Amino acid sequence: MKKILYIASALAFIACGASKDASKEDANVDQAAKYAATITAKELSEHLYIYASDEFEGRETGEPGQKKAIEYLKKQYVSLKIPSPISKDDYFQEVPLMKQENPEINFTVGDKSFKIGDDLVSVLDGSDATITESEIIYVGFGIENEKYSNYKDIDVKDKVVLIKEGEPKIGDSYMISGTNESSKWSTREQYGAKREVAIAKGAKAILFFSPEIYPMISEQYGKSSSRMSLKNNKESDKMFYFFVNASMAKTILPTIDTDSESKAIKTPISFTYKERSKEFTSENVVAFIKGTEKPDEILVISAHLDHEGIKDGEIYNGADDDGSGTVALLEIAEAFKMASNAGKGPKRSILFLHVTGEEKGLLGSSHYTDIDPIFPLENTIADLNVDMIGRTDPERKSENRNYIYLIGSDKLSTELHTVSEEVNKKYTNIELDYTYNDENDPNRFYYRSDHYNFAKNNVPVIFYFNGTHDDYHQPSDTPDKIEYDLLENRTRLVFHTAWELANRENRIVVDKAEKKE
Repeated sequence: MKKILYIASALAFIACGASKDASKEDANVDQAAKYAATITAKELSEHLYIYASDEFEGRETGEPGQKKAIEYLKKQYVSLKIPSPISKDDYFQEVPLMKQENPEINFTVGDKSFKIGDDLVSVLDGSDATITESEIIYVGFGIENEKYSNYKDIDVKDKVVLIKEGEPKIGDSYMISGTNESSKWSTREQYGAKREVAIAKGAKAILFFSPEIYPMISEQYGKSSSRMSLKNNKESDKMFYFFVNASMAKTILPTIDTDSESKAIKTPISFTYKERSKEFTSENVVAFIKGTEKPDEILVISAHLDHEGIKDGEIYNGADDDGSGTVALLEIAEAFKMASNAGKGPKRSILFLHVTGEEKGLLGSSHYTDIDPIFPLENTIADLNVDMIGRTDPERKSENRNYIYLIGSDKLSTELHTVSEEVNKKYTNIELDYTYNDENDPNRFYYRSDHYNFAKNNVPVIFYFNGTHDDYHQPSDTPDKIEYDLLENRTRLVFHTAWELANRENRIVVDKAEKKE
């Protein structure tokens, strides 16, 4: 009997020692690396060959293929036992949209006619109307600011106004900032900000002259048979908002390139506007892992779930754009869930946000940030946005293929940029290419994916992007073109960055945000 007790005691001692050793060993394991290793090229490929298959019909917003896509994403989160932040089994944030056929417009300035799609495009819902005015009010840059105003001593109430892009400078310095740094009045934000000022001043129609962005706006809104926008329930916000080309702008004011002085231009203008639109609903997909220590602080990881759909009978599968980002989120979510199941859950909460309507104008992310944020934006520490990370830019074929373009990491938070660099150096050793982070990037990628809707609200962002390629927005963007070793490594980089942001002691500091006026 004693012998048995002795053996039992010895076994218990050995087991206890082994448990302590195991615990010590677990403490020494780099938890981030351990769970990042569960993100594999094989699983990414398995997801993508389904998600970017013909079955999903190109995932066009509002179409049956998009509905199949959101059901697939929901199924994955349910199988992983990652809940929705909305309610049990409801992973879909509804996004009310309008599908608009190009309005019927007849437009004349003086005795010259201008054509919708060629000379001007309409980018907001107006109401059926006929407008006739004997003059156009030119308000230069259209700025109202304590340091500079184009609206002094001029009345635009119930008038048609003409505005041009940009902001005033004296020599090499911008008047508003007093430095060589531009303000929001020169960024993409200007188009909304200047519109809001004009509305507040009582203008009933805006003609916006932006030679830089007009080609892009014309391509998106001009000659296409239809377009989409967020449903606008505020009648007071509805107005006529047109982008005009150089020919039309200079018919009104030949010196517009150099003239910024506000004035009434005695040129008759008239147009008729007939709206053609219908309402429908699309969906963002959301899943949520609650933080263990700071649950009210939210890290968003986003990707867009939509693509171009079917055109002329060909399916645009969108494997890279943005099937690659979508499946990356699924793998990142699975890795965090495995950590959570093992008692290593993130200190801060993580929202996995798959947004709709990116290809139609960043609609799903705009709905989330501007209309219905599930979590307050002031509690959102950052957005890591993943849009096209599975290919190689042809411009880099002769260079290191193990790269990723990073955009926005230093725009609002110095600390976010530092964290990103340090995490990459420690874990993934990818070449971080900041080519498209340049303020003067003519592609303006900073403004062209869903992170921008967070950034404009002073939420720090990183946009992960491999650049465009010959299959960009083509039916040939298929899963067999994806370089899965690169996709694996880039997805791990996003995971490691998210892990650090979610688990560090203090949330990153926003030290470069522009004050809202």
